Order: sequence, then structure tokens, then C-alpha cells
Amino acid sequence: MHRSDNIFSKPIAHVGDFRFDQQVVEVFPDMIQRSVPGYATILEVIGQLTAQYHQANSRLYDLGCSLGAATLAMRRNVRLGGCEIIGVDNSQPMIERCRSHLAAFRSDTPVTLQCTNLQDVQISRASVVVLNFTLQFIDPKERDQLIAAIYQGMLPGSILIVSEKVHFGDTDIQSLINDLHLDFKRANGYSELEISQKRTAIENVLLTDTAEQHIERFKTAGFAHAQAWFQCFNFLSFVAIKGSSDD
Repeated sequence: MHRSDNIFSKPIAHVGDFRFDQQVVEVFPDMIQRSVPGYATILEVIGQLTAQYHQANSRLYDLGCSLGAATLAMRRNVRLGGCEIIGVDNSQPMIERCRSHLAAFRSDTPVTLQCTNLQDVQISRASVVVLNFTLQFIDPKERDQLIAAIYQGMLPGSILIVSEKVHFGDTDIQSLINDLHLDFKRANGYSELEISQKRTAIENVLLTDTAEQHIERFKTAGFAHAQAWFQCFNFLSFVAIKGSSDD
């Protein structure tokens, strides 16, 4: 049973940068459900897209796997032989908890977990790659290169799924949608103190792009098709499809 997220419920004299440590691991499922609108829908569709796009004898990557929610969504939908899932996260506590979650679900599809930075992962023979609210924590200067490297390691006809918090160029729209997201958090029981302290903790860690920047990055990397398929407030999920070899 996961604990309720009360990390920021009491005043903190000095709010440090947010980290995916053991304290966060213990409350992460509650934290993300109460903070990210549409999260369950995104996971469900990751499973659907896996069923549609995975290829026999290929690799599926969950980059920034945290506790393994997307990994499990992919694993449940692998139907073809010779597939392997690789989950990567640079938080050892996340990897350890992910391993225990995976052990609770039987499957013929092997999963390998790696505790390392995404930039150090060599992508190869990939048919499905997922970054589910991960890229936003990567240094903005390294994002183009990371997506380009992922593209190079993907098979023709494969799919990249990237979910992200974004910001908007129109300041009035940004203010409106930000207010809607704050109301979402309040409706899920977060106090003004929790909202304020969490914002302080994450403002130098989670650095957002615009939707247009994401689409342009996919196209620059070489993806034949790229589009946001989901949006709720300032949370989007994109798909980018690599063209067939004869495109």
C-alpha cells in the first residue's frame, strides 16, 4: 500500500531542489495521480500503442522508468516473440522499487533495468521508446541530441512516445491554464503550502518546452510524423513515428 503524499505538508525552512529519493519513492504513485491530469489515460494508451507498433525480435525502452508503470503497460501488451524491455532510471531507489513491482507480474517478456543517465544509454533495434514525463528533467541543451540518438537506434516503422509538461508562448493562455492546473491540485487535496513548497522545489529541476519545440525537435531528428495525441491543461503526450525504410 502506497502512502499519501505529504512531503510538503509542513513548513520547510529551506526548500531544496526536488530529488527522486526514497522519500519520493514511497509516495510517488499518489503524488503523480494527484498532480498530473490524465496520467492513467496516458498509461493505457502507451499499452495500446505498444500492441500496435512493437516488432518481433526488437527492444522496447522505458527511459525514465521510475516505478515501472509504463514498463508494465508495455509488458502487458507485447504479443510477438523475441522482444526485450529495457527500463532506465538514474534513481537507485526508483529502480529497486520498480524491480519489485515487475516481479509481481508474470510475463514471458524479459525486462532489464539499468540505473544510469539516459544520455549514456545506447539505443538499438528499438520498436517502441517511451519517455513518460522524463525529458523535462534533462538539461535543455542535451534534449536535441538525446532525441536524435534515440531516432538513430530505432527500427523503421517504430514509435516514440513522449509525455511532458509544457508552457505556452501566449502569457494570458499560460496564466489561464496554470490556474486550471492549480485548481486540479487543490481539488485533489493539496494545500496552498504544499503547492507553494513543491513549486519552489521543482522550479530549477523541471524545465519545460513548448509543444512547438517538441514537434520541431522530432522533425529535426528525422521522424516522418509527429503530433500531440493528448492534452489536459499543460500536460501533453506526443507520438513520433519513424518512416519505413523506403520513405
